[in-house]
Amino acid sequence: MILAENAGLVPQIIDICRKLFEGFGATLSIFFLTLLFALPLGLLIAFGRMSKFKPLSLLTKLYISVVRGTPLMLQLLVVMFGPYYLFKVPISPDYRFYAVIIGFSLNYAAYFAEIYRSGIQAVPKGQYEACEILGYSRSQRFFKIVFPQMVKNILPSVTNEIITLVKDTSLAFAIAYTEMFTVAKQVAASQATILPLFVAGLFYYVFNFLVAFIMELVEKKMNYYR
Repeated sequence: MILAENAGLVPQIIDICRKLFEGFGATLSIFFLTLLFALPLGLLIAFGRMSKFKPLSLLTKLYISVVRGTPLMLQLLVVMFGPYYLFKVPISPDYRFYAVIIGFSLNYAAYFAEIYRSGIQAVPKGQYEACEILGYSRSQRFFKIVFPQMVKNILPSVTNEIITLVKDTSLAFAIAYTEMFTVAKQVAASQATILPLFVAGLFYYVFNFLVAFIMELVEKKMNYYR
């Protein structure tokens, strides 16, 4: 009897995995596109945050404070419905995906900006003085001296944010965008079982395990300063 139950469970799990893979592509899209836009945008925000031009510095500081102080789900709702309620811009069904990417990118850029800022400020002042003596321009100083050291300093923090991003992709359901966890909930409701949710949890764990493994390799690669 137990063997019969297990025999019926395996096809069920395979069917659940097949359905979850349909939403996993959307999850991957959110993950990679968010990193593609948030990482460089965060650097620009960090520059603004450290700018000696006070209005720009205060503006970026306010932006970071608002983004970090409000839920990501709320920010997604604002990006999704804000254009219509504020400017009466009609919302197309295709905009839902763009709203997800915009919302996630703006959110994570604020966190990355503070991580970048801490990494840049951790570079000893002696490094800047040495660059001046050697006649480096500001761009040469940043990309040849500051940036490599900054990257090494911030990798653990960036890894934590990337792992959090993997899990946060499930918040896309707030604006009815179908990704893997949304599919898991739909399958769980249709089959009256929580098994799809556990399978989805396993998907997230494996994905995060791979991300952590890759980032650990990058950290080891950056240990050439030792």
